[in-house]
Amino acid sequence: MTSQIENNTVAPNEQYSRLASDTQIMRTAQSLEAHGIHAIIAANGEETRTKLLELLPEGAEVFLGSSDTVKELGLKEIVDNSERFNSVRVRLAKMDSSTQNREMIKMGAVPEYIIGSVQAVTEDGSVVIASNTGSQLAPYAASAAHVIWVVGSQKIVRTLEEGFERVYQYALPLEDARLMKEYGMRSSVNKMLIIHKEVIPGRTTIILVKEKLGF
Repeated sequence: MTSQIENNTVAPNEQYSRLASDTQIMRTAQSLEAHGIHAIIAANGEETRTKLLELLPEGAEVFLGSSDTVKELGLKEIVDNSERFNSVRVRLAKMDSSTQNREMIKMGAVPEYIIGSVQAVTEDGSVVIASNTGSQLAPYAASAAHVIWVVGSQKIVRTLEEGFERVYQYALPLEDARLMKEYGMRSSVNKMLIIHKEVIPGRTTIILVKEKLGF
């Protein structure tokens, strides 16, 4: 695996921004299904939102991730700024981290539904999630009842090695630039989760979108 980049000022490798072909998307979807991960293909953001809402029961407890993909789709308005769902993030915002930190961590780790994205999906059905803090990894791996990932097709790669390269050569420089602009701090890949198969039927769904979303 490519070693971690200490200085993230390198330009992102734009080969990892190219959208996958329809053939690659279909091959990836079939591989994910074979690995116990339900795959849905959407043409664009509008169709993605429609399909996502079909997966969420009215009143469900939902923890919305903070990924750029989630932001670009406007899911905050649907989940956090409406009364259709029981938003974990809204409940967390009302708590005091200085006195309720453990309760807040537990709440974020075991939602009924968690919605987010990933950094890479291989054509043979493995998923790569890189993280600075690791806060989303526990619910993704096991503790959330249901996981929904929304993934732009530019994140599809041929192999796991290319997935790692995509993390360090493309996603990390862009995330580092975003954090510097918004918070004046650097990013790094401190923790990583690789999922090869989902063992609980119906637990994990991935929506592959035929347009560029997030990074």
